[in-house]
Amino acid sequence: MTAIALKSALAAAALTTAATLVYAHGDVAPQAVDTTGLPEIGDEWLTENPYRAEAAGEDVWARAIAVGASGYNQNCARCHGLEVISGGLAPDLRFLEAEEYGDEWYIERYRSGYTQNGITKMPAFGELLGQDAAWAIRTYIETRPDDASMEEASDDLKALRDQIAGYAEDASGADADGIKARLTEIAAGIETLSGAPVADSAAYRAANLIDGTQEAYARAAEALTIGLSAAQ
Repeated sequence: MTAIALKSALAAAALTTAATLVYAHGDVAPQAVDTTGLPEIGDEWLTENPYRAEAAGEDVWARAIAVGASGYNQNCARCHGLEVISGGLAPDLRFLEAEEYGDEWYIERYRSGYTQNGITKMPAFGELLGQDAAWAIRTYIETRPDDASMEEASDDLKALRDQIAGYAEDASGADADGIKARLTEIAAGIETLSGAPVADSAAYRAANLIDGTQEAYARAAEALTIGLSAAQ
């Protein structure tokens, strides 16, 4: 079975699970998502994510991930899991393909919600949160790193984290370009389960934080610590 076929099979299994297992969103009210900084999409609902880097540029893509992270954590994590790692009752959305088929399934479920035997398992977010928030959350979901890739890189990232943390105290002698290049190299090897070309991994975040200042080293070390903890 090819990797693409395997991912499709896993996604289908997850969606089947969603139709048979009982999971509840509860009485938690949907929380508004601040989409400041994102280009407005308009009223007509799209069927393909407009915030991907190849379509919108890396700055918009990065902003969409940040907005999507906030929106997801406020409205989706309770059922679908922190960092989109499902506990088993709701679909693991990391397997939803980052392409037209996955987009269509995602936006239909986002707009319409999910009801089973007259019980709302997932509310309809379309009118409540809007389309800009929808695609920002989608961008965040599809860029989650693969656990196995993160595990393979964990020893290297821990060593770099410790080195970078030291530079946060004393940056003299630090090779900012070399550290950034190494983090970028590691980030390039971390895959997504959705097939999205770039994972929003701890390595990727840390690489983009480093600018040679002690403050930046401190933020990069923190990003690596958080990312490594989430991967465990």
